[in-house]
Parts: sequence; C-alpha cells; structure tokens
Amino acid sequence: MRTALISAIAACAEQRFQRKAHKFLLGLSTDELQYIAEFLGACVLESLGRSALSRRDLADGIAQFEQVRHGRTGLLADREHKMILLLEYLCRSRLTYCCLAMRAERT
Repeated sequence: MRTALISAIAACAEQRFQRKAHKFLLGLSTDELQYIAEFLGACVLESLGRSALSRRDLADGIAQFEQVRHGRTGLLADREHKMILLLEYLCRSRLTYCCLAMRAERT
C-alpha cells in the first residue's frame, strides 16, 4: 500500500517535480501519506480550477480541511505535523492550485 500511495501522490506533482516529490514522499510514514492522499482527493472532488494560490492561502485551505476532517479530535501535535508536511509537499510539487472550496467563501 505504501508504494502505491507514493506513486499515486508523486504522479499528482507537475511532471518536472515528480522525482523531487517522490524523494520527499519516501521519507513519510504510511499515515502521513494517507493524509496527503485524502487532501488531494478532497481537492479533486471540490476543484475550483487551476489558479495558483499563495502559501498562506494553501495553509488556510489545509486548516479548513483539518477542521472539517477531524474537528477537535486527535492529537494536536500530530495533526499540526501532518498539516506542515502537506503544505511542504504542495509547495515543493508546485501544486499551488490544489485547495478546497474555501476560496469561494471569501469573495
């Protein structure tokens, strides 16, 4: 399962960054990989198009995802760690368009 997650998540990165994304993902646990895959799946389902977002907008989208996903349950430190890993993956992979419908709420 781990190998399939790494391959699938790395394939989401822009082609020129896939090798770098793959190397980054190799260092993550299966739980962390599942978290990233869940976020990317939610983005596909709630796609807003392909406009680039700032790192801050991405962080806000991840925070919203986490709030909807778990509310206030689970270990805060673990959730924050996964949120940071997800943000780093999105930025390193140039997936700066990947976010949830939160952007529509601001307008």
